[in-house]
Amino acid sequence: MNEIAIVGLDCRFPGAPDAEAFWDLLMRAGDGGGEVPPDRWNAVEWYDPNGSPGHTNTTRGGFVDDPGVFDSEFFAVSPREAEAMDPQQRLFLGTVWRALEDAGIPPHKLADTAVGVYAGVMASEWGQLQLRDYANVTAQTGAGSSCSMVANRVSYHLNLKGPSLAVDTACSSSLVAVHLAVNALLSGEVDHAVAGGVNLQLTPALGIFYTQAGLSAPDGRCKPFSTVADGIGRGDGVGAVVLRRMEDALAAGQQVYAVIRGTAVNQDGRSNGLTAPSRWAQQEVLAAALRRAAASPGQVDFIETHGTGTALGDMIETKALGHVYGAGREQPCAIGSVKGNIGHTEATAGIAGLIKVALALHHRIVPASPFATRENPKLALRSNGLRLLKTPMRLPSGPVLAGLSSFGMGGTNAHAVLASAPSRARQRSLADKGVDTPVVFSLSANNQTGLRRNVQAQADWLARRKHESVAPLAWSSNQVKTTLPHRFAVVARSTGELSRKLAEAAADPEEFAIHTSRPEGRHQVAFLFTGQGAQFAGMTRRLYQESPLYRGYFDEADEALQPHLGQSARDLVFAADDRIHQTGHAQPALFAVGYALARTMTSLGAEPAAVLGHSVGEFAAAVTAGVLSLDDAAQLVSARGSLMQALPAGGGMTAVRVGAEEIADLVAEEPLVDIAVLNGPDATVLSGELEALGRIAQVLRRRGVDATPLRVSHAFHSCLMAPMLTEFSRVAHAVRPRAPQVPLYSTLLGRATDTEAMDGDYWMSQVAQPVRFADAVRELVNDGPKLLIEIGPKPVLTPLVRKLRSADDLVCLHPAPGKEAGGNDLAEAVAALFIAGIDPDWTGLYGEQDRRLQRLHPYEFSAQRRYWDLPVAIPAASAPRADDRRPADQPSPDDRGAAESAAPAPSPDTDRVAHAVRTAIAEASGYELGEIVLRSRLYEDLGLDSVQVMQLKVRIETALPELSEFTVQQLLPHLTTVGALIEFLREHSTAATPRAS
Repeated sequence: MNEIAIVGLDCRFPGAPDAEAFWDLLMRAGDGGGEVPPDRWNAVEWYDPNGSPGHTNTTRGGFVDDPGVFDSEFFAVSPREAEAMDPQQRLFLGTVWRALEDAGIPPHKLADTAVGVYAGVMASEWGQLQLRDYANVTAQTGAGSSCSMVANRVSYHLNLKGPSLAVDTACSSSLVAVHLAVNALLSGEVDHAVAGGVNLQLTPALGIFYTQAGLSAPDGRCKPFSTVADGIGRGDGVGAVVLRRMEDALAAGQQVYAVIRGTAVNQDGRSNGLTAPSRWAQQEVLAAALRRAAASPGQVDFIETHGTGTALGDMIETKALGHVYGAGREQPCAIGSVKGNIGHTEATAGIAGLIKVALALHHRIVPASPFATRENPKLALRSNGLRLLKTPMRLPSGPVLAGLSSFGMGGTNAHAVLASAPSRARQRSLADKGVDTPVVFSLSANNQTGLRRNVQAQADWLARRKHESVAPLAWSSNQVKTTLPHRFAVVARSTGELSRKLAEAAADPEEFAIHTSRPEGRHQVAFLFTGQGAQFAGMTRRLYQESPLYRGYFDEADEALQPHLGQSARDLVFAADDRIHQTGHAQPALFAVGYALARTMTSLGAEPAAVLGHSVGEFAAAVTAGVLSLDDAAQLVSARGSLMQALPAGGGMTAVRVGAEEIADLVAEEPLVDIAVLNGPDATVLSGELEALGRIAQVLRRRGVDATPLRVSHAFHSCLMAPMLTEFSRVAHAVRPRAPQVPLYSTLLGRATDTEAMDGDYWMSQVAQPVRFADAVRELVNDGPKLLIEIGPKPVLTPLVRKLRSADDLVCLHPAPGKEAGGNDLAEAVAALFIAGIDPDWTGLYGEQDRRLQRLHPYEFSAQRRYWDLPVAIPAASAPRADDRRPADQPSPDDRGAAESAAPAPSPDTDRVAHAVRTAIAEASGYELGEIVLRSRLYEDLGLDSVQVMQLKVRIETALPELSEFTVQQLLPHLTTVGALIEFLREHSTAATPRAS
């Protein structure tokens, strides 16, 4: 199988800021051209309608809007470096990111893999301008001005390890780049490839060349194959496609725009002029591509031509096309050229044509050709078996083939044969089913401002797609939009509800804050299993109905319990009667719920770092920790419940609002009363004979202490349990416990289990001894876990935890928080996990039919910073520009500034070091002082590179001569954050031993 799938794309062309707008422009046969923007060059100064030497005959062309805008912070590029970068590098970098997202690939997930990057680029007018400005050449100018860096920047910033090269074959550059990418995939050199091109007009130089060569259209428009064709109109553009081997794309479930069946590249050789096209070479490259595609010319339905609108070029191309594609056809082959819409985008022309063909095959309609109504009769298109499309052409059902040409001025020709995607790989939007299962829509961004911007962008985009099923869209967001540090998640049941919730969050800061966070590292998770007393009739019934994942695990527990209960736990738990409160039923029922919830949350990515069970909750905790098998635990908990149920009546329990030490004297006077539960310093439960409990309660009330009888059937965790222990011992000692695979904090011991085996003796003691919940949970939280998930039918333990410890550093979740808990609550818990820093396994929230990648709106980059400084003359060597050319629009400090305000102010004797460090960083990076805060990471946030680090060291040593000497090797480990660097330098700051000069 030699087919290559186009799985993702993005572009930006004149009049079309993205792929969606580009398709719209094509379908309405629009013109993206306009006057030369004043920030490019003074068009009037270089204009002469007669095309005199040194002038161009037009003031028009195709220009993308505001190419100086660059989200440097997103890519961790310092302002100093960004302003030195050719804007072609910046444009291509952002376009590749969006194309990868469009392919359903989180760009960061490709880090450290052999991904090839192939960029067509034929000129760097930026470099020509910058490098002649000798007085302002900096350490960043070289890389910023190099064409090779267009590809290398992508590989560097995304940490891609495959081939990375810029391709310059003039106007065929980007299609040749695609050819190289295809061959790399077919050879197995890479598994993913990005190919594309970029072109920006920054000077009138090429326009003057075209004019002097007689190739420039006075109105700045290409009019391919038209009787009014009179030359080339230049155009900006950037485009990229993501390519994979077809079998790999299908295996990954990626949607496919189109399939590249074959490509070919050749050269004119010694023809009738270096820059003159060769019909014979064009015919040969067309035929070669068809051979590689194993296709005949008659199978091809339409061709995207090179089509520049020059008299010679159109004539030669028509003859070559007619010879290969036109001969013997029953119907003429449709042809067109995107240059009629956006101009000749030079190095980007091939990728512009490829994206047009891919979109046409994807939408199964070919746009009409501009100027087709004024076809040039001299080309004799009909007799050559060709026709221009005057109206859009619908493509037939089934496989469709298309051709694509791109020819370089120096004679390097490229042609590709593409096919429509197989039906199983096409994007199919599922219709909205009315009310879907609740799902989580997730987004991420590099800062809070970017997150809000993207939340709003998705809201707007989804508002136009309310008829689509929300589940595949949410699934796609989980797969693609989750890798950046600031996180957002919201739960919805329909696309309309999702769009509304996103819009509300973007508009309301308080609502937005509920759904967002920037997690600092990954939280450790602990499961807290609820004990008896939390049960109620019908608990988790709705969740069982709405979550196949929970239903499957509950049924596992039911199957394990049935031999011991003599009935279905499912029927018992979901029945609308009070049998659930009988101890013989309550304990196994709570076990089933606890087991199923724990397995559900673990399957969704909440891997516990610790578990704790309150009383009977320890059985499900022990299974989760790997101490007991499901069958052993089911046998134990069933026997425990039934034996307790069989005990004589007459016992009870009373909750008192004081600590155990304050009632020890009263308990000592009553031999049939024990302290049963220690939930906190003022949360103690007594258990024992009812009359004795009553006497203690009277004394406590006289002391002003609350004493509340609990609604229980027996005196659990007291000496009154003794009659059941003999029979329970037989069952308990039959099980064979294992060492815990996850730390288990025992509420019998009040701490983590160490060498103690949870054997028969343990479970015997657990029946009658007190529940030391407060001690156990304090140790658990102190040992690390701060994300606590209560596993049970309603919240009981997490409120107790909040009383024991400040909730500021804890996140408490409950996937089934009460009587009406269902799929929505489970989805909310998963959303909260994601927001808190856990990377969920999203699979369990979706049915198999919904786990299909759908294209989402691509990432919206910030337009806040603009880097655009075009020198127009060589400045005098003695008069360099003022230091630090700044971005045209300097933003105010973003959310990083909050960290500075929260940081402790340095004392007066250390202000000098902190100020010197921040000033040196500002000078090296180009950031304002207010943007450089203590927690700013020098590489990831501020974008410093090795050159800037050396500049930083020199600046610091100059500013702080009192520093003791230190080497670069000593410095490097402390270049983590600004604060860490300051602390390192404070240690080396000593006025008594100044550094040698």
